[in-house]
Amino acid sequence: MKQEVIVTEPKRKREWKLNVFALLLGMLVIATLLTYILPAGEYTRIEQDGRTTVDPNSFKWIDSTPVGLFDMTKSIHTGMVEAANIIFFVLIIGGFFGVLSATGTVDVLIKTMATKLQTREKLLIPVMMLFFAAGGSLMGMAEETLAYIPLLIPLALALGFDTITGTAIVLVGASAGFTTAVMNPFTVGIAQGIAELPTFSGMGYRLALFVIVYLVSVTFVYRYAMKVKKNPSLGFYGKYRTEDANDLLTSKASLSAKHKWILAAFLLNYVVLAFGVIKYQWYITEIASLFVILTIVIAIIGKLSIDRTVKSFTEGSAALISGALVIGISRAILVVLNEGHIVDPMLYEVSESIKHVPGYLSVTGMYTFQTLIHFILASGSGHAMLTMPVMTPLADLLDITRQTAVLSFSFADGIGNIIFPTAGTLMAGLAIAGIPWTKWAKWILPLVAIQFVIGLISVIIAHAINYGPF
Repeated sequence: MKQEVIVTEPKRKREWKLNVFALLLGMLVIATLLTYILPAGEYTRIEQDGRTTVDPNSFKWIDSTPVGLFDMTKSIHTGMVEAANIIFFVLIIGGFFGVLSATGTVDVLIKTMATKLQTREKLLIPVMMLFFAAGGSLMGMAEETLAYIPLLIPLALALGFDTITGTAIVLVGASAGFTTAVMNPFTVGIAQGIAELPTFSGMGYRLALFVIVYLVSVTFVYRYAMKVKKNPSLGFYGKYRTEDANDLLTSKASLSAKHKWILAAFLLNYVVLAFGVIKYQWYITEIASLFVILTIVIAIIGKLSIDRTVKSFTEGSAALISGALVIGISRAILVVLNEGHIVDPMLYEVSESIKHVPGYLSVTGMYTFQTLIHFILASGSGHAMLTMPVMTPLADLLDITRQTAVLSFSFADGIGNIIFPTAGTLMAGLAIAGIPWTKWAKWILPLVAIQFVIGLISVIIAHAINYGPF
């Protein structure tokens, strides 16, 4: 008689989670307390070449203006109001993604590409990573990519790779695009708006960086995947098995005429967007309007009913409500700092202490600071709203171009997205794949180090060439 073996699962450790709203509210309280501790001061703001800048010789100390408890709570609403144009822009983009998803176009496109590449495994990684990188760089795709991790993992396993490879194709691919942010409306778009730069200006330099970061990322993932294919014992498989790929590999998905027309409309939208931004200096209002028009067009092509379109739009917007609120609360922190008149003294002290330091060291410090801030605040748009109002005048005082300050932010933001445990999209993706964060962090760390160095060199070069227009 066989003895029954009872297998007990080990207790899982509680996952460490950082609630971004609790964090921001804590920072709001700290900012309020600082208005009682730090001395107040201000620079004179002047209009120069159509933009607001600080007069570096105008700083003066003023009487302290501490912010009370009720004023602190009022700052949350004030921050929401001040950031309303960005908040509603984010919600409109979310609504667009909701309608696009409802047409099934992206799902079919991914399945079609996957099945066509199943016999050309060497092309799978560069082609699929290019798709996600383009999405991250042009549309700010992040959370939207999570749905494709369960699709790419079985395909990777079927082709002799492992779970990490399938996950990396999605997460590292999207991050490569998010980092360089050629036309990412959620990071560069917002940061440039705060810095009063022309929308998506300087994209030529960022496009060159996109190519470099993409190639480095693909090479890193590809070399690992080929090692696993040669020696499967080196791979990590988690809860997935090769058998899970059967349904995917036998899929008969193909792009219909409807899907092709939707993709054509989508690409045309970006051509018009680029033309409008370059020719007519379009900003958030015009870009949002363009996406509203595109939403209606793809709903008509996709033959969605009015009810389905509205429901899909509202669901897409609802998915980004959390991120939109982060933007407003981040702004509230700045409202308190400004009302307490303690931002300008910080700028004055920093600029005075490092004004004789070589410029390349100043941009190195700015870049490192943005990287550290992203560990605390992993939301790209929230990160921009919190830091760029301070980094912009600091860049002016240190004779660093505002475009370089934006580049420092976008690079730091993108790199952190693939390793920091505070990055919600990363942790959600790893949960879907069943990969422990410690396992992923150990694997991805060399790539993060390489990308950090690329970013460091990029901002130093940007400073050296006066990356602009200003």
